[in-house]
Amino acid sequence: MELEFAGEMWFWRGPAPWHFVTVPVAECRELAATAPAVSYGWGMIPVTAHIGATTWATSLFPKDGRYLVPVRTSVRKAEGLEVGETVDVRLSVDV
Repeated sequence: MELEFAGEMWFWRGPAPWHFVTVPVAECRELAATAPAVSYGWGMIPVTAHIGATTWATSLFPKDGRYLVPVRTSVRKAEGLEVGETVDVRLSVDV
């Protein structure tokens, strides 16, 4: 499964601070339908993520009925991304 969307990058200041892009509702419905076949522990979904010219392996976090794309520091630096910026994301669900 391949998904493409744009979303705002935001920062979570929890005990393990991290940057995320929230997957839009329509795409979350598609992911939720696929999740039983691909998810592992806590509903995580393994994906290959693409932002700009950067590609990396990660897992989507389920949160409040949606999914979050964690954006690594190396990706943010390589693509020059800042909090609040709208980011174009492409996901390939690893089946």
